[in-house]
Amino acid sequence: MKFLDQVKIYVKAGNGGDGSPSFRREKFIEYGGPDGGDGGKGGSVILRSERNLNTLIDYRYQQHHKAERGENGMGQNRTGKSGEDLILKVPLGTQVFEEDNKTLIYDFTKQGEEFVAASGGKGGLGNTRFKSSTNRAPRKFTVGTNGEEFTIWLQLKTIADVGIIGLPNAGKSSLLASITNANPKIANYQFTTLNPNLGVALYDDKEITIADIPGLIEGAHEGTGLGIQFLKHIERCKTILHLIDITVNDIEKAYNQVKNELISYSPELIKKKELIVLNKIDLVDGEFVKEIINDFSRKINGEILLLSTLDKNSISKIKAKLISYVS
Repeated sequence: MKFLDQVKIYVKAGNGGDGSPSFRREKFIEYGGPDGGDGGKGGSVILRSERNLNTLIDYRYQQHHKAERGENGMGQNRTGKSGEDLILKVPLGTQVFEEDNKTLIYDFTKQGEEFVAASGGKGGLGNTRFKSSTNRAPRKFTVGTNGEEFTIWLQLKTIADVGIIGLPNAGKSSLLASITNANPKIANYQFTTLNPNLGVALYDDKEITIADIPGLIEGAHEGTGLGIQFLKHIERCKTILHLIDITVNDIEKAYNQVKNELISYSPELIKKKELIVLNKIDLVDGEFVKEIINDFSRKINGEILLLSTLDKNSISKIKAKLISYVS
């Protein structure tokens, strides 16, 4: 399934049904009188958050959504049937914006939340409603009101406890596959991750959600590479796990390159808790690892952990540390 995190849709609630102008007409009954029922209410368009969804791709192919109209009122004081509400399921983390794509209307942060995007029209009144002591045979009735209609934007921002960031090919997908139930694409070339991947890690009966964000290269905040479209997915993460390939020529440069992209996108991102992990330590000599840590730790302010995705012990340490960061 393709990934889509922004889409523009049109929603139209159902119109209310018209009231009935009916009169009772039965054999041998001289004065039947009015018996027109009210019209039914139009159906509303309701957005509902669903944890099992992770993309807005369904709305790429169907962008117009209309709820059912209310039925007209009928004789014998029968009220028309109300139109069915239209339920549109959206992923957890979806934000609803007005047509300008700037004004936030609603933000889905919990499973099963509902938001009425367009309210159905009210049903019209039948002529029975207008019967009085001075008007025994009213012919007056009202038509149903129109349902609301809007053009809105849906934007998806991934909700996760931990966001894994780093340069392309740093091993983010391998780490996610090692510590969670996710099965991301893994290969030895840049940008194997084209969409944010989510996984759930369990440790000591505690559960954390982890997101693998596509690799950030220089200029990502301006749209270079996979760019700004995925930087926004880090905004909701409580903690950032900054993964660095220990075999790169300049670790400090690799670290600062990603940090600069975060700052350029939003200074708020660098206020989040950060865990720095040096990956692929199985590819270098142990003494070399110590030299790198001693040198790197003097230049940055943060906790450094070592990782080899082939070593279950180091993976367990990462899990335990992440639990302590988000609990």
